[in-house]
Amino acid sequence: MELYKDKAVDYLQLIVAGKIDEAYEKYTSPELGHHNPYFPGDVESLKQAMKENDDMSPNKTLEVKQTIEEGEMVMVFSHIKQNPDDLGAAAVHIFRFSDGLIVEMWDVGQPVPEDSPNENGMF
Repeated sequence: MELYKDKAVDYLQLIVAGKIDEAYEKYTSPELGHHNPYFPGDVESLKQAMKENDDMSPNKTLEVKQTIEEGEMVMVFSHIKQNPDDLGAAAVHIFRFSDGLIVEMWDVGQPVPEDSPNENGMF
């Protein structure tokens, strides 16, 4: 049985690879709701925004640092860069699954600063 956290990571990796339609067909419910404050909460708005981001940043990368799965909830903590020279951002994606598909999603991010007094770093 495939774990939900494996599905969530594959979904994100497909998105970053520009395979947005494939990611949605494979992993999301048609009733997907999301909580990104910059777009309407429907599935098509988020999908379109992801396609626009892919057009602007076709060389983005995602490095998964940590995943946590509890029941039908999954958290993926990752380092996302829009291009190889970008310091990137720490991102947390939270997914709620139902019947094996993503039905709800949250995402939060924080830019990686050029200089930080924290000796532990962001990752």
